[in-house]
Amino acid sequence: MSSLYGYRTAVFESHSAPGGCAHGFVAKARGVDGEFRFDTGPSFFSGLNPDIAPKASNPLRTVLDAVGERVECARYETFGLKLPEGDFVHAAGFGREGGALEEAAGPGATGQWGRLMEKMEPLEAAVAAMPTVALRFDAGAVLTAGQFLPNFAKTNPLENLKLTQPFSNIVDGAGVEDEFVRNWLDLLCFCLSGLPANGTITAEMGLMMGEFYEPGAVMDTPKGGASAIIDALVRGIEKHGGEVFVKAHVDDIVIERGRATGVRLRKEGKEVRAKKAVISNLSVWDLFHSGIVDNAAFPDAFVKERKATPVGKSFMHLHVGFEMSREELEKLQAHYMYVDSWERGIEAEDNAVLLSIPSVHDDSLAPPGHAVLHIYTPATETFARWEHLDRTSKEYRVLKEERAAYLWEVLEKVVPDVRARARVVRVGTPLTHRRFLRRHEGSYGAAIRAGEGSFPFPGTPVQGLLTCGDSCFPGIGVPAVAGSGILAANSVGIGSVLKQLELLETLKGY
Repeated sequence: MSSLYGYRTAVFESHSAPGGCAHGFVAKARGVDGEFRFDTGPSFFSGLNPDIAPKASNPLRTVLDAVGERVECARYETFGLKLPEGDFVHAAGFGREGGALEEAAGPGATGQWGRLMEKMEPLEAAVAAMPTVALRFDAGAVLTAGQFLPNFAKTNPLENLKLTQPFSNIVDGAGVEDEFVRNWLDLLCFCLSGLPANGTITAEMGLMMGEFYEPGAVMDTPKGGASAIIDALVRGIEKHGGEVFVKAHVDDIVIERGRATGVRLRKEGKEVRAKKAVISNLSVWDLFHSGIVDNAAFPDAFVKERKATPVGKSFMHLHVGFEMSREELEKLQAHYMYVDSWERGIEAEDNAVLLSIPSVHDDSLAPPGHAVLHIYTPATETFARWEHLDRTSKEYRVLKEERAAYLWEVLEKVVPDVRARARVVRVGTPLTHRRFLRRHEGSYGAAIRAGEGSFPFPGTPVQGLLTCGDSCFPGIGVPAVAGSGILAANSVGIGSVLKQLELLETLKGY
């Protein structure tokens, strides 16, 4: 976005590929002609398809449209559920008569679901009333955000205040008492934020519920994998005059006389000067624990507060390239959610699992007659058991095999003979996260509980140093991180106001 505003922008990526957790990787199998293309992280997407009308509440789509880039997608309407109550197929009509909710919990549950959706309608409208791209934190907001204030005249100010509250408050207020419904909402919240409903901010769920449950709602499989999104963003940066450098590790953010003036690269100690701003997308812990900034340049209380941000847990990943015909793939869902026991809680280890099989909708990800999948535990893996292991040691290899066993067990409930079919197997651990994503403890992100804390905005006490990423507002997840990038770009300087107004004019059809 900063390139779009006329700033000369350089992106320095430590890894060999841009994208962070949304980048992909390629593997080959002996005796198989072709490559297997895997997603490393995010797999659930909606609102990306350029052939479907955009929503102002989806920051990622906003960025793509702003830079004039498309991500070709295959749309689909259903995904699989393997829950303690049985196997179901999820669709937009989940909570309506004859839907999966009625199958799992009976007609009484659908009535409670309906009341919840009624409660959510004004909150969803409030989320959409102010596009992220209109926000900024200086006097220019009068022009950019001010034009959208009339939208709030249609909303209830008291209801709007609920957007920052835990989603569980909304669930309680709707009179939802059905155990299955509450468990299901905890699972949705956990997949989004890494926290159950009593820790997830209502605004995030306002976006998700609209994307999942409005009539005709669909989900998107990016053609070529999630890395196709990153490729589109890189093209957007470059065609507006920006540059993206990979294998360009930043050792230091240079701060002189209270202002961020550039970065120092590890390679040859080269210093790159910044005329306007330095924007860091490091996690809050990697920014203040790693030595990349001089903490003495910040007020002690600020550093103490940021360092105390609660750390979310990490993941176990299993990537498999396997033999499967097109006919067999068509009998599968592209996604599955699995829960072993509601009683143990969504946050329990080896209990909830997400499975993505993008080959169901995209033949380009694997050689003919083959497919790829990614199965993982959603932010329930503790870092402590991995912390002191050497990645080259036998102990590490043994623990990887032990901790991946549960993923294999769940996977075999969908593809019973998957081990015999497997041609490529890769296991990812919290150390994999830490190594390739430069993530403190391999963490999913900040475990900031709604009602107890809030994600910070991009500014810092150091002039010219801004932050974005999943330690910042709006929070965790690819669309939210895109939103944080928009806010950071809008905060570089007052000089971007006219360009921002031009952009808002082009996006008026949202």
